[in-house]
Amino acid sequence: MNVKGIHHLSAMTGSVSLNYSFYTQVLGMRLIKKTVNQDDTSAYHLFYGDERGNPGTELTFFDFPGIGSNRPGVSSISGTSLRVASDKALEYWLQRFDQHEVKHSDITPFAGRSVIFFEDPEGQQLALVSDETNSGVAAGTPWDRSPVPVEYGITGLGPVKLTVRKPDSTVAALKLLGFEETSRVPALVEGQEDIIIMQAHEGGSGSEVQVEPRSDLSVAGLGKGGVHHVAFRVEDKEELLAWIDVLNKAGLQNSGFVERYYFRSLYFREPNGILFELATDGPGFVTDEPFETLGESLALPPFLEPRREAIEARLKPIDTTLKS
Repeated sequence: MNVKGIHHLSAMTGSVSLNYSFYTQVLGMRLIKKTVNQDDTSAYHLFYGDERGNPGTELTFFDFPGIGSNRPGVSSISGTSLRVASDKALEYWLQRFDQHEVKHSDITPFAGRSVIFFEDPEGQQLALVSDETNSGVAAGTPWDRSPVPVEYGITGLGPVKLTVRKPDSTVAALKLLGFEETSRVPALVEGQEDIIIMQAHEGGSGSEVQVEPRSDLSVAGLGKGGVHHVAFRVEDKEELLAWIDVLNKAGLQNSGFVERYYFRSLYFREPNGILFELATDGPGFVTDEPFETLGESLALPPFLEPRREAIEARLKPIDTTLKS
């Protein structure tokens, strides 16, 4: 068994309205599910993605007002990439970022692709990566009602960067999931080891994890602008259950089966402490809402529906008119 690539990333925000404004109005992603953190229903859980939130396109956020800022360091998911179709799209995004006063780099080569590094309003480290020369895991389809033209729209998640003190143990955990080393690129910081590029399944940016060794950093502190966990794709419930046995035999403590309704999951920490999730491709986000109105109302899985009134009473409405 091998995982199929990246399923989603879940990050942290301290301002749900600012978050919604940036990811929908500036980045042009579709809010495809507005729900709550199933482990803490006082917090929103927002899912942004392509037109229907296909697996591999979902960037999600837990909202915790008042949370402190993320402190960069080891044992963290330190970089999130978003795919666009071409180098021409990157030229469009340079102009758009200037227009919206988004902090960003120039177009730069990194790990064999053209990239723009940028930050969201809370300091999350992001990158746009061009699929101009990419092959492998297929991209998603941008929403045709986005403020960004479809030909330049974000098509899904690209490479994820993990920053760790002991890279060999993280690499071993990724190999257990079916990843293979494809190359190494020079460190971004002088005096550090090369970054290890690993890909799974069909390969390409939609299946890539970059393991960055850093001996000069302390352990990260998770806060707004930080990433909580990365999820990898598995086919279905039967395969997910088989993975539980694989992890148990490898001595990796895990959550066991978790029902998330829109997909099924299990969670475990790799040896450097980064939280990994395995998530099924289905059932998907049109399970309880029509495609045309995804994300417009608060959606709750059936096991939370009896508590809707109490849950809604604790949630502050999202200001959809706020400009980031």
